[in-house]
Amino acid sequence: MQENASGERLEVAAAVLALLADRTRLALLQRLGEGEADVTTLTEACGAARPSVSQHLAKLRLAGLVVTRKDGRRVVYSLRHGHLRRLVDEALNVADHQIGALPPHD
Repeated sequence: MQENASGERLEVAAAVLALLADRTRLALLQRLGEGEADVTTLTEACGAARPSVSQHLAKLRLAGLVVTRKDGRRVVYSLRHGHLRRLVDEALNVADHQIGALPPHD
């Protein structure tokens, strides 16, 4: 891989991780990892105010991490790809190890 392409890859990865570094966005992505959902469902799942949830979803959509589709008058959100679900799951697994003082493993 060319050095320039590698640099771009690292830059994009850092931007994705920066978006995940917010508790509300992480909760939204965790819920979307279970399947698509509308704003009402996502608001209930993450416990944040609806305007805040909408703003976070807009950031995730603009970053290309979530996609939307219309279902009547509702907008339904889903993860763009499974890699993101696995990334969120792994971040939460690391947290489980930190909280529970679990031994490291390969």
